[in-house]
Amino acid sequence: MSSDPTQSLHFLAAGSPAPLLNPQAPDTGGVVPNRGSSGLGHVASSGFQLPAWTPVEWIGYSALIIVSVLLTVVAVSTLWWMLHAWRSKDNLQGTTFSENPLPARHRFTLLVPGRHEEDVMGETLDRLAEQDHPDFEIIAIVGHDDPGTDRVAREAAARHPDLIRVVVDDTEPKNKPKALNLALQTSTGDIVGVFDAEDEVHPRLLTLVDSRFSETDADVVQGGVQLMNFETSWWSLRNVLEYYFWFRSRLHFHAKNKFIPLGGNTVFVTKEKLEWSDGWDANCLAEDCELGVRLSSDGANVVVAYSPEVVTREETPGSFTSLLKQRTRWNQGFMQVLSKGEWKKLPTVKQRFYARYLLTMPFIQAVTGLLIPVSIVLIFTIKVPTIVALITFVPVAPTLVLLAVEITGLAEFGRTYEKKVRARDYFRLIWGLIPYQVFLALAAVRAVYRQLRNQNGWEKTEHSGAHRDAEQTETNVIPIGAGRSNQPESAYLMVSGDER
Repeated sequence: MSSDPTQSLHFLAAGSPAPLLNPQAPDTGGVVPNRGSSGLGHVASSGFQLPAWTPVEWIGYSALIIVSVLLTVVAVSTLWWMLHAWRSKDNLQGTTFSENPLPARHRFTLLVPGRHEEDVMGETLDRLAEQDHPDFEIIAIVGHDDPGTDRVAREAAARHPDLIRVVVDDTEPKNKPKALNLALQTSTGDIVGVFDAEDEVHPRLLTLVDSRFSETDADVVQGGVQLMNFETSWWSLRNVLEYYFWFRSRLHFHAKNKFIPLGGNTVFVTKEKLEWSDGWDANCLAEDCELGVRLSSDGANVVVAYSPEVVTREETPGSFTSLLKQRTRWNQGFMQVLSKGEWKKLPTVKQRFYARYLLTMPFIQAVTGLLIPVSIVLIFTIKVPTIVALITFVPVAPTLVLLAVEITGLAEFGRTYEKKVRARDYFRLIWGLIPYQVFLALAAVRAVYRQLRNQNGWEKTEHSGAHRDAEQTETNVIPIGAGRSNQPESAYLMVSGDER
C-alpha cells in the first residue's frame, strides 16, 4: 500500500479501512500507567526488591523467621543425637557392657557425698557394699553440720567395717566438688567412681566396668543412669525420657566425637587422670561437665556403656521448684565451663564448634522457648506475608518427628523396665511438649540472672527415695536364680503382687 498521505485520505473518504499503524516507543523515557518506568531505569529496577514493610513489621517478621530457623536447627540436631544408638545394629550393640566380662584387674574407690540425705543414704551404702567385685572401698562424705546423715553413714560403716569409711567435710561453703576432692586425698583405688546418695546400684556393675577398662584401655568409663518415677507428674515424665535418651544414645554420640560432658554419677575415672586434673573444679556448679571438657581437651579416652539391666536408678526432683533449681544449676555451670575456655584446647575446628554449640544449647533453647508462645500468638492474630508464614511452619516437621520418637521411646522404656505405660502418660507427653520447653527457657534465664549477680551458691536437690517406693509398691524384690539362664544376669527381679 502506498505511503502517500493523499492516498490515505482518499481511502478514508471512500469508507475503506485505514492501514494498520505500528506504534513506536517514545524517544525519551517516561512512565507508562500500570507498567512503571518505560526507560532503562525500569530494567535496572526489575530485579530483587525488599518488601515495603514498616519498621515494626520488619522487626516482627524477622523475629518469626529467626525463631523458626533456631527451632529447626535445635530440633534436627537433637533428633540426630537421640537416634544415634538406633541408627544401626552395630551402634546399638556397641553401647552395652560385655556379656562375658574379663577377670578383675583394678581396685575401685567409690565416693558417695551426702548432705541432709539421712532418708536415703543408708540404703544406698548397703547396696553398694553388695558389689560382687573382689577389690573396692566406699567413702561416704558427710558435713560436720549434718548429724542426721553422719549418723546413717556411720551406722552403715559399722555394718560393713571392711568396706565403708566416713570422711567429714568441714569446709565452708559446702558443695559436691569440694566433698569429692576431700575424699580423693585418702582414696586407695586406682579407679575412682562417683555415686549420689539416693542411687540404686546394681551389684554386678563394678565387675562390668572393670572389664570395660581392660577391653578399651579407657581413661574414663561412663555408666548408665536412669530416672524411674515417670508416673509422678507431667514434668517427671519428660525428665525421665531426657535421661533415657541422654544415657542410652546421646552420650555415645558425644564420646564418639571425642567431646563429652560427663554425668554426675556412675562415672569412673582413673586416679592418674584425676590427679592430673587436680580433681574436680570446686568453683563450678557443673563439676561433672567441667571435668569431661578438660579430659576431652587433653585427649582422654572416654567410653560410655549402657546396659538397661545394670543402670543406676534414681528419682526425679521431688517438686517443680526443685527441678527448676537443679536445671538452673546445670545451666549456670555450662556458662562457667563456656567462659573458662578449656574447650578451646580441643584439637580440631569441628570439635571446638561442636563444644561451643553444646555448651550454649541451654540458652538457644531459652531464646526459642520464650519466643514460641509469642510466635504462636502472632501467627494466629496477625496477617503475615505468605513467605513468612511458610517459613514459620518449617520447624513443625522435625518437631513432630521428635515427638514421635519420644512416644516410641516411652513405649520402649516401659518394656525395658517392666513399667506399665498408660494412655494418660502418652497424653501428658504430648501436651507437655511446649510447657516443658518454656520451663527450660525459664531455667536458662534464671541461670543468666544468677550468673550476672555472681550468685554461685549450690542449690541442693532434695531426695525422698521415690524411685524406691515406685519399685517396691505392690512388688517383691527377689534374687534371680534358675529359669532365666538366657537372660542378662541381674541381681533383682520385679515381681508383681499377682505373680508371687
